[in-house]
Amino acid sequence: MKFIVHDDPVGRSASNFIARVDLASFGMDGQVEQLWLKAASNGTYELACIPFFTYGLALGDTVQLTGNNYVGQLVRASGHRALRMMFVPELPAEDRQQAADRIRAEISQAGLLSEWSGERYVAVDVPPNTEPSSLFAVMESAVNAGDAFWEWASARPFITPA
Repeated sequence: MKFIVHDDPVGRSASNFIARVDLASFGMDGQVEQLWLKAASNGTYELACIPFFTYGLALGDTVQLTGNNYVGQLVRASGHRALRMMFVPELPAEDRQQAADRIRAEISQAGLLSEWSGERYVAVDVPPNTEPSSLFAVMESAVNAGDAFWEWASARPFITPA
């Protein structure tokens, strides 16, 4: 089993809890994403990280866990959206670094939160009523050049394996 972890979750605190999402429902058999959570109420938890590979969840969403600490269901959506981008593996390291630096600068300029998984994957939190058009333009440029792929985590609903 391969674990996708969040080295520097945007909502990290001393009282966080880690749960898992089996990514088989999203076509990634044998992979599990570890999500950082904070306790909410009535046995529910709020996402304290931006999902890299899990569909249908975003920062601040309220979820319920199964007995074995997997995310079982989405209880309440926060209204945040997760925008994700992956650089293609063939992209030369220097080109990838330059593109990543442009994206980091736009994320900072827009005042958005983001998490990186290595140098190839970035997940960006887009709060309600936020439209970071400059960031979109930089990301779209990388996609149009064939250097990356992007998607919204909400492109598919959250589902748990059967």
